Amino acid sequence: MNSPKQSFRVYSAQSLGIAIRHYRTAAAVSQTELAKRTGIPRNYVNALETGHDTEYINRLLAVLRELGVNMTLDRADT
Repeated sequence: MNSPKQSFRVYSAQSLGIAIRHYRTAAAVSQTELAKRTGIPRNYVNALETGHDTEYINRLLAVLRELGVNMTLDRADT
């Protein structure tokens, strides 16, 4: 769980999925466990990790692009 700090620039559903999978596996959590913890279906977790576009992700990314804003994900300090 103590992997080196890595940041991910999110510019697409695919780059978001790569980040989610990285942080999930670094935390040694299965897709099923993450789904239980978050209350979302496991197949949705899988869809996120494999970069499938969803309406919400596309809308969020469109708003950020329009505003000229970049999104970068970092592991939270705990």
